[in-house]
Amino acid sequence: MPEIVVKPYEPGLDREVVRHHADYYARHWAFDARFEAQVSREFSAFIEGFDAARDGFWWASADGAFAGCVAVDGSRSGPGEARLRWFIVPEPFQGAGIGGRLLESALAFCRRRSFQSVYLWTFTGLDAARALYERAGFRLAGEAVGDGWGPEITEQKFVLPLAPPS
Repeated sequence: MPEIVVKPYEPGLDREVVRHHADYYARHWAFDARFEAQVSREFSAFIEGFDAARDGFWWASADGAFAGCVAVDGSRSGPGEARLRWFIVPEPFQGAGIGGRLLESALAFCRRRSFQSVYLWTFTGLDAARALYERAGFRLAGEAVGDGWGPEITEQKFVLPLAPPS
């Protein structure tokens, strides 16, 4: 396994984020072009409005290759709340602990920024991701059925309350 380094956002990573999300979810879940367009549009807006006081982005580099990413978006949530977004580890790197390292980076950022809670949206069937979230303390807070990207899925909202600052 190559050396894995977790780094902040660098110019050009938007293409990697969109490509890996579009590819994985099209191949494994039959998501259509609407999903790719939404990821592209929303990630571009995130980068354009990026504020280091509330937002964060980390990517894993495996000898220079893209090995995963995660973002914390503090702009579109309620007071004291952050959203975990664009969390993906490409298949060749899954099972190597990269997802855990990325999640740790994101949650440490949330604690440093004194967010009171962090939430994320996922869907049923992403069992490895759900296990990672639950090990970190996230709990299922709601479900909704949707088909906005092609197939019908059950979206799930997970929430992690964070300890108040001391």
